[in-house]
Amino acid sequence: QVHLVDSGGGSVQAGDSLRLSCAASGSYSSYAIGWFRQAPGQEREFVAALTSTLGGLIYYSDAVKGRFTISKGNARNWVHLQMNNLKPEDTAAYYCAAATTIVKLKSGDIDYWGQGTQVTVSS
Repeated sequence: QVHLVDSGGGSVQAGDSLRLSCAASGSYSSYAIGWFRQAPGQEREFVAALTSTLGGLIYYSDAVKGRFTISKGNARNWVHLQMNNLKPEDTAAYYCAAATTIVKLKSGDIDYWGQGTQVTVSS
């Protein structure tokens, strides 16, 4: 079992930055962990992922590449998403997610979800 708790959302202006955090507990070390987002009326979409909290490869969606950075925290059970140069189209509920493989995670076949945290970017 893996338990994920998201935090760090808020309301900002275009061009501002936010950092989201995901605290994992349980048997998370072998899981790929990442972030998805869902805007109103749209499907949940992949944002970024790590193949493991122990290190490994990093993946980003084209929409956020160059602006967002995913990283593991100093404490191994934390995963952060640094979001810079935010745009109104980044407005969404952001969800931490874990899956047994990075292929599953990127395809949206998620084993565990966080509760979500709202990010609102105004122009």
